[in-house]
Amino acid sequence: MSNTYFEILRSGVNTTIQDSGRNHLYHLGITVSGAIDQRNYKIANALADNKLDDAVLEFAYQGPLLKLKNGTINFSITGKIFFNIIRQNSKIEEGICYKNYILEDEDQVDIISTKNTAYGYLSVNGGFKLQKIWNSYSTNTKANIGSNNGRKYSIGDKIFIKNSYPETIKEKAIRYNESFDNIIRVIKGTNFDYFSKEAQNNFFNQEFSVTNLVDRMGIRLKGLKIENIVSSNIKSEGLVRGVIQVPADGNPIIMLSDHGTIGGYPKICTVISADLDQVGQLIPGKTIQFKEVSLEEAQNIFKAYTENTNKYLNECD
Repeated sequence: MSNTYFEILRSGVNTTIQDSGRNHLYHLGITVSGAIDQRNYKIANALADNKLDDAVLEFAYQGPLLKLKNGTINFSITGKIFFNIIRQNSKIEEGICYKNYILEDEDQVDIISTKNTAYGYLSVNGGFKLQKIWNSYSTNTKANIGSNNGRKYSIGDKIFIKNSYPETIKEKAIRYNESFDNIIRVIKGTNFDYFSKEAQNNFFNQEFSVTNLVDRMGIRLKGLKIENIVSSNIKSEGLVRGVIQVPADGNPIIMLSDHGTIGGYPKICTVISADLDQVGQLIPGKTIQFKEVSLEEAQNIFKAYTENTNKYLNECD
């Protein structure tokens, strides 16, 4: 049995275990959770030669400082990340995202920060030694559900690794290019007609700023007030990732992976599936603009996005 583990020397801002999410529990008030950026999550696993739905370490803004104990591993990091590898002899190597590395006993990984994005991912070949909760490893810290007793990691915690056979893993690297033009595509929500014509026009023609109120649950925006002409509260209805609610103050909120399963604010629009990964990477101070697309367009865009994701995954083989 492997006794290899990461010792956490610095925990980072919000370091948790995530995977593809926890399904079929909405009726119990348990949301999906899972990695905010599903594309980068899957690529991290592919580079580490894991199953695409294996658990990874997700970190936000400043990441953790990890020291490897009792073994040798193969790992990868994805996202736009500044990180260094600190070898036993104190030699520091500048890390490059979207490739795999060998880490030896007593080496360290210093995940310094993300670059104008929110989240990054670390995957280890063989995976982490964890117990599934309701068929998922994902951590929801709001509900204290999932790995690490539903908590983000702290200094001194240990993350055990199942096994390490780095000699069997070939070197992998891909060229990952992704541009973001600040345009978020949406389809109309179930309460779109609750808002005045002027508010509807403002929603699609003005820019919104991302406020400091951003976490895995959602993103609060600020801009011209979106005027509600019917009611600022509705009977609570089911929510999905990407739905945009507008509370009484007129400033939209985009729901992310740890959103509540129901909500009573009117829903003006929903972010299309293909843009959810980019939305999740928005940081405070960014400006965005919404663009309406039809359901058919959304389906075609998602098909193209999936094909592009698969292209990157195939490059990892």
